[in-house]
This record gives sequence, C-alpha cells and structure tokens, in this order.
Amino acid sequence: MTDDLTTYRHDGLVCTDHTLDVPLDHSRPEGERISLFAREVVAEGLEGRELPRLLWLQGGPGGRAERPNAAGAWLRRALQDFRVVLLDQRGTGRSTPADRTTLAACPDPAAYLGHFRADAIVRDAELLRRHLQGDRPWTVLGQSFGGFCALTYLSLAPEGLARALVTGGLPTLTGHADDVYRAAYRRVLDANSRFFARYPEDRRLAARVVDHLRAHDVAMPSGERLTARRFQTLGITFGTSSAYDSLHYLLESAFVAGPHGPALSDPFLRGVDAVVSFAPRPLYAVLHEAIYAQGGRPTGWSAHRVREEFPEFDAERPGPPLFTGEMIYPWLFDEDPALVPLKSAAETLATRTNWPALYDLDRLAANEVPVAAAVYRHDMFVDHDQSLETAAHVRGLRPWVSADHRHDGVKADPKVLDHLLSLD
Repeated sequence: MTDDLTTYRHDGLVCTDHTLDVPLDHSRPEGERISLFAREVVAEGLEGRELPRLLWLQGGPGGRAERPNAAGAWLRRALQDFRVVLLDQRGTGRSTPADRTTLAACPDPAAYLGHFRADAIVRDAELLRRHLQGDRPWTVLGQSFGGFCALTYLSLAPEGLARALVTGGLPTLTGHADDVYRAAYRRVLDANSRFFARYPEDRRLAARVVDHLRAHDVAMPSGERLTARRFQTLGITFGTSSAYDSLHYLLESAFVAGPHGPALSDPFLRGVDAVVSFAPRPLYAVLHEAIYAQGGRPTGWSAHRVREEFPEFDAERPGPPLFTGEMIYPWLFDEDPALVPLKSAAETLATRTNWPALYDLDRLAANEVPVAAAVYRHDMFVDHDQSLETAAHVRGLRPWVSADHRHDGVKADPKVLDHLLSLD
C-alpha cells in the first residue's frame, strides 16, 4: 500500500491528503488495484495534540466526502474533539472514479461495480485505519447510506470501532428492497400532501408544467430532454432541511413569455437539471437498489415494480402530478445521458441473485461497541419504523428519535452531533 501525502492549511484547518492503493476485490488482494483518497482534517492549533480520529461515512451511495470549505454543521463540532477523516468512498471524488467514461474501458462493468457496496467500503476503511493508526480503533459517524456502512462495519470488523454514531441511516437488516420502497412511497405521498398544503398554488403550476412537457419537446440547457416523468423526480428535494421551499421557488420561475406562447424559462430548466441529472453521481443510480440486496432474491427494479401499487404517481394520470422521491427507474438509463452507457450494467445488477450478506445478525445482537443513532420521525429517505426495528436488534444501541430534524439534520444543526456524543 502506497501513500502520497500532501499537507496544507486552509481556513483555520490543517489538511493532510492521503492516496492509498487498495484491492478492488478484498477476497483477492493480489488482483486488480484501485486508488482510495482520504483527507484528514484537524483544527489549526490542535495539530500537535493526540486527538482520536473520527471517520465520516457520507450518504449516497456514490457521493464523494464533503470538502472542508463547504462542509455541514457537524464538521466544525467534530473538530473540537477529533481528527476527522473524510474518505472518498470507492468510485467517487479523487478515488479511482467509476462513471460512463472510465467504465467504457471496463470489460465487465457490472462485475466491477459489484465491489462497490458497503462491505467493500468497510474493508477499505479498515485498511485506511490500520495505515493511519495501527490497531487502535476509531469512531465512525455515518450519515444516511453511511449509517448503513456503519452497521456493516459493526458486523464485519467491530474491533476497528471505538464507537459508532449514525444519523438518518439505520437500514432494515433483513427486509427486501420491495419492503423499503413500499414504505418509501407512503412517506412520499405524505410529503406531497404537506408540500401542496403549504403551497396550494403549486398544484396548478406543476400541472401546467406537465401539460407543457406533454405538448412540447423541451430540452434543458445541457441539451437533454426533459420529460414529465423525469420532472416528477424533483420530489427528492422534499427530504432535506430546505424541505418544500426549494421546489416551490424553482416552480415560481417556470414560465416566461416566448415568441409562440408560454415557454419554460432557462433558469427553471437549469435548476431542474441540477436536481435530476446523475452526471455528478452516477453510482447513486446504478447501485441504489443493490445496497439493499442480500441472499438469492434479485432487486428486479424494485422501485419501478412497487410503483404500480401506487397509481397516484402515474405520470399519465389526469390532473396535477405527484412528485416521487428517492427512487431509481429503468427508464432513467434511457433519458439521462450520464446513465445511458451504464444501462447494461444496471440491468445485470438488478437481476443478480448471489449477493453476499451485509449484516451479521448474531454479531449485532451481541454487539459491544457503543452505538448512538439519530432516528428522524419525518425522514423521507429512511423509514422510521424500520430504523427502530434495527435499533432494537443491535445490542447497546441508544436511539434518539427527533421530530425536529429532516434527513440531513446533522449537516444543518451541530446540536445533532452534540446530542449523539452525549449518549455514550
């Protein structure tokens, strides 16, 4: 394992960049290697102190770690007590990238991407931990999918953890993806009701946008086509701290007067593109259902199939549309240019049946690592009831249920991390 070190100072922080060489397949360490990037951050003035390390496991899958110049509220709080390690999970950021460009040279993209789930991320983290601090355990803070990784960490390598903190990320341990999305559609229905109750005029405006998209071939500034069903995916914004406001303010700029009548404005179309395009995070789409896959049952485009149980979301249904949430559909791999070259790999992953287990139920039931988890009552992305079922199964896990925060609460309010630290 090599490590190319770069250290610099930035905005009151001392940052050390690490680039490591790790196996693509941890069961075959002599095989193909990939690059792993991590940035260690310490508050200026504390760099000479022996502070414990905290590994940040970000949400996703497929999102790079935060950068110190635009980090959430949690980082400044964490830096009071820890050296913080920001890991670009495999395939993201400055780690060896996995996208339509790099995977075009890959002989079997689906097999390659099968090594990009939580189990591989945990084994990467263990190599990084041993490289940085030998046998000493560290603390992990897992947000959303990062919380899923934290539960896998407790299952595969609890000896590496001094404690685990989870925010909005306690997954179902045994449920199929169908169970996840069936519960998710119900939460998204509720989110739509809340949105339109808050902004009743947006019901008419959203219907007008859909009618326009059905009658016109509309291209976003990027050149790609915007369809009615893709417009519906803007509901993913409902789950964040900005909740319903961001979509409302986007909709209010939708129409301008064109030479042939009303037209969708460039600011609106650019704003839509920023939300619906998977160009910055293709792995989020390709792996989103695979993060739930275990055992011999394929995911089989779960969100797409389960949607048929909720006709309210039918894009062709007359009347105002409903917005969808954190769901990935097969037609996205026809409509999003960043995903089109990955369609075959996505299809193969959707039909795969030999997924290894992500969680060791016996080990979790006998867990000895201190664990604290924030469970958000109104979390649109991770089901509250499923989270509490998982919390009850993990020995010693202390849940904190909050009705005051959204899914990204730890990024918006430093008191979330404060409270979790106080539970140990």
